[in-house]
Amino acid sequence: MVEEIHAEMVSSVWKVLVQPGTEVAAGDTLVILESMKMEIPVLTEQAGTVRELHVVEGEVLQEGDLIATVDG
Repeated sequence: MVEEIHAEMVSSVWKVLVQPGTEVAAGDTLVILESMKMEIPVLTEQAGTVRELHVVEGEVLQEGDLIATVDG
């Protein structure tokens, strides 16, 4: 099963913690977003492998933008 992870609000990508091919466990943080001076961790809900990463540090995201896909 493929999990698509989307931005929940307008924010900027503060830190990217994974790359394509990274093995992740359910609940792992993939990236950290920054919005209104708050750091917001973006977590995966399933264990698997990061298939694609669609963001880079410093990028500004809109609500609904695709951040990553994880193969479970």
